[in-house]
Amino acid sequence: MANPEHLEVLNQGVEVWNRWRGEQWGGQTRPDLSEADLSGLNLTDVNFLDSELSGTNLNGTNLFRAGLIRANLEQASLIETDLSETYLEQANLQGANLFRAKLDKADLNSAALIGANLSEVSLVKTYFLEASLCEANLVGAKFYSTNFSVADLSDTNLRGVEFWRVNFTQSTLQNADFEGSAMIFSTFAGVDLRTVKGLNTVTHLGPTYIDTNTLTQFNGDIPESFLRGCGLSDLQIETAKLYNPRLTSKETSTIIDRIQQLFPAQYHSCFISYSSKDKAFAQRLHADLQQNGVRCWFAPKDMRMGDRIRSTIDQSIRTHDKLMVILSENSINSEWVETEVETAFEEERKRKQTVLFPVRLDVAVMETEQAWAANIRTRHIGDFSRWKDHNEYQQAFERLLKDLKAEN
Repeated sequence: MANPEHLEVLNQGVEVWNRWRGEQWGGQTRPDLSEADLSGLNLTDVNFLDSELSGTNLNGTNLFRAGLIRANLEQASLIETDLSETYLEQANLQGANLFRAKLDKADLNSAALIGANLSEVSLVKTYFLEASLCEANLVGAKFYSTNFSVADLSDTNLRGVEFWRVNFTQSTLQNADFEGSAMIFSTFAGVDLRTVKGLNTVTHLGPTYIDTNTLTQFNGDIPESFLRGCGLSDLQIETAKLYNPRLTSKETSTIIDRIQQLFPAQYHSCFISYSSKDKAFAQRLHADLQQNGVRCWFAPKDMRMGDRIRSTIDQSIRTHDKLMVILSENSINSEWVETEVETAFEEERKRKQTVLFPVRLDVAVMETEQAWAANIRTRHIGDFSRWKDHNEYQQAFERLLKDLKAEN
């Protein structure tokens, strides 16, 4: 239970509290506010260094830029609490409930978050160096420019999480669950991904960096679909397989033959733009392109994405060689597709080279009066209008691969 005298000091305001903390600095008094109800208070810049806050109700509390270094927040309730720019180094947050809390630019280096609930949390430029998040629940959290270097994320629930420019350098990810998460421009360096769950369900909105050390532990245990989604070529994936110590001489020979066959095939990378009503075709085209060594990405239009992830799609388009737009009656009426095509036009003006790569599913683009779509009629447009017929699809796809082949 909280110390009544300490509560009385805090009730006089942050300025009085911080002055009191300064006066007894170096003494044996450890502020005890355990199990107190501090919900909804404005505690900006408060000094809770080494404070006892276990089981405390801090729901909706403003702890902006607060000092919580080495504070004990075990089992504390921090629902929708503002912890932006807060100092939480070495803090104990085991079992704490941080549902929808704001942790933007917070410092959680060496903090303990074992079993904590961080679902739907916002973490922009947050630091977790050497932090422990074992068994933490981060379902639906949004990580933007978050640093997990050397952090322990063993058995952590990361389902449906958005990873934008997240750094996993030397992180421990044993049995972490990434099912249904989305990823772009992130980094896996010195990481063992062999026991990570749900990698085959990750949606890749753009390339992600994987270093050689991570690939040497591949051994066939990391889904190839995940590696392709990160941007690795088939040549890189096949080469990584050679590090598997369990390979027989025959298997090694087969892989080397495959590597030799892959050398001539170099294709332009592309981002696929389409209408959600044409999702079935987009998914088939994306899968077939990936299987044939074309590095391509697309964002599922029915996916719920945060504004920051959504804004990076524009950046992703700019980083690829081509924007492949799937033209149909549906996409011509899509503001999303129009915006992406306009981005491609702008890139063409900057690069002074062709970026837009159109294919069509019907004749709508040939008849439309919409200016942005009508401008595309002057270009060669791949014809997939009979894509449901296997033979017709294959013929159109082979022509597409030929057109996507990059010059040496």
